[in-house]
Amino acid sequence: MNKQLQNFTADQLKDAFEAQGYISDKELLTTVYLAIKLEKPLLIEGAPGVGKTEIAKVLSNIFNTELIRLQCYEGLDENKALYEWNYQRQLIKIQMSRENASQKLTEYDVFSPEYLLERPLLKAIRAEKRAVLLIDEIDKTDEEFEAFLFEILSDFQISIPELGTVTANHIPIVILTSNHDRELSEGLRRRCVYLYIDYPSIEKEINIIRTKIPEATEKLAIQIATAVNHLRHNLTLNKQPSIAETLDWTRALIAMHADHLDPALVKQTMGLLLKNRDDLLAFQKDLGADKLCGAVKQTNHHQACNCHGAASDKG
Repeated sequence: MNKQLQNFTADQLKDAFEAQGYISDKELLTTVYLAIKLEKPLLIEGAPGVGKTEIAKVLSNIFNTELIRLQCYEGLDENKALYEWNYQRQLIKIQMSRENASQKLTEYDVFSPEYLLERPLLKAIRAEKRAVLLIDEIDKTDEEFEAFLFEILSDFQISIPELGTVTANHIPIVILTSNHDRELSEGLRRRCVYLYIDYPSIEKEINIIRTKIPEATEKLAIQIATAVNHLRHNLTLNKQPSIAETLDWTRALIAMHADHLDPALVKQTMGLLLKNRDDLLAFQKDLGADKLCGAVKQTNHHQACNCHGAASDKG
């Protein structure tokens, strides 16, 4: 472990996350801190768009190290994740040797490191500096690949028949993300430190909006966060609005010079939040722009009254 990673404290990690503009809480920070300190993979589950992948990016920036990403998908195999031989270059080498009778070709001549194409797992293991390895959406792979991955994460070494065993120079910071499309194995879960990230509360989402988009007024940020929260909790949607979509909606409203939500603007811009026809129809049928704006005003008024009452009690 390099000196920077070895000596950092939990408080320094908190400050660093804040400096990167990632709004977090103590539970999240403690879990991330312990995973790094214990050199254990961190498995992060949660709905799409709640900030799972962003944690890997933030850690890469904090420790000024490379972010190596393995994007998982159905059918991903070991070759695409570990390494492949550059067959085209090998064939050219073989052809050149045939044309040059004086050149004797050995197995090592075509199975040497220069013909090796590193894929994310091998690249992370061979990295000269402790890297951040992001294994994104592990739940999209099959159980066979998951079992293979479990072996790699257990000892951080790879056997290449033509070259021998490659052992990690530095154990990478490993972040696995899952949208919980399927249940992961107990073996993989036992190997990892676990973190679940839910959609943010209204207060947290206001903070995210104000941090990421400083030009958003407090009033607009409060109304947007309240509206998105209401959509998530009061409509049955195929895809809940993510934090990224909340931010896109905020930027769109600012671009339209809005300083508050009104039904006309909501109706015109709902495509920034809801991304399929069924969800848009559900919104129009079961809620609508007028009711959403009314719910936002009612919620904000109730919160304001509670805050006023609390202030009066203190007085």
